[in-house]
Amino acid sequence: MQQQKIKISQAVIWVSSIFLGLLSSVPQLASHAFNWQEAVVNSAITAAFSVIMWYLNIYMLNRSSGKRRQNISYTRLMIVLVFGMIVMFVLAWIQQLILSHINFGTTMLMVEVRGILINLVCYMFLTLLQNNYAGQQIQLELEKVKSDNLGAQFELLKQQINPHFLFNSLNTLKSMAETNDSETVDFVMKLSDFYRFTLESRKLDLITVQEEMKIIDSYIFLQKARFGEGITLTNELNNEALKTLIPPFTIQLLVENCIKHNVVSQSKPLHIRIYTSENNIVIENPIQKKITVEDSLGIGLDNVKSRYKHLLEKEIQIKSDEKIFQIKLPFIHEYHHH
Repeated sequence: MQQQKIKISQAVIWVSSIFLGLLSSVPQLASHAFNWQEAVVNSAITAAFSVIMWYLNIYMLNRSSGKRRQNISYTRLMIVLVFGMIVMFVLAWIQQLILSHINFGTTMLMVEVRGILINLVCYMFLTLLQNNYAGQQIQLELEKVKSDNLGAQFELLKQQINPHFLFNSLNTLKSMAETNDSETVDFVMKLSDFYRFTLESRKLDLITVQEEMKIIDSYIFLQKARFGEGITLTNELNNEALKTLIPPFTIQLLVENCIKHNVVSQSKPLHIRIYTSENNIVIENPIQKKITVEDSLGIGLDNVKSRYKHLLEKEIQIKSDEKIFQIKLPFIHEYHHH
């Protein structure tokens, strides 16, 4: 997230600088040997220095505004202080040219100390202001992530408890029961497991890929009871991939999309392949477009994109040509919540 650039009113810069210039002459006003010329020059020098430091600090902060930073940058502070001392030395030399009767050594020491103090005040004020901006932006971003995440979870739940899937499963179960199919009990158990996974995973942001593949096993078993050999799934994930993390039902949603948008039949089987490639989990299927596409909520792929973007700030990769449709999901090794 890019930090907002610091913007200070011109009135604030100039009024505060003039005020500091006048303030620097207060000790002279209280002196018995008051010299109005010295007071005016001293005030002008201080005000000029203050204006220069305002603009320098604003420039230095804005130049690095794109970096993620909440703490004070001591390197930048030292650069500003050194530059400020050089500027103040030049201004003290100008003051010496105007008021040749004053002691340059004493005057230079005094104005340098004053310059350092003014510089520190400007720097600390602007740094606190920038951090306040950054804090507000982070808070807004967190609220947006929270809102998007709640929306994604709600849409995910609707997608998981798909009434069409439940209707088809119950019809399949009815047919199996009527024909005394030997796998009827297994079908009921797999259907129960699938919905138990659905309820349990609602509370989790991530699960292991190994747990996700258990969901896939149940889901494919239910689909094979409906389509028979019209659908096959090859799982080629290695142990490294199985130990990584994934948002619950991510692969299931993508497999479900494959079935929704492609022909699945005994004469034209749909083969889905899941494997790893360059730190990605790849879900791949041949394109066998249906003449009429099933009604779809249209949120499965968008849901996956949204959750990966918020969890990793990465985009999933989608590749499609005339023959193959492929989705690559980046490995998640640990939970970094942005």
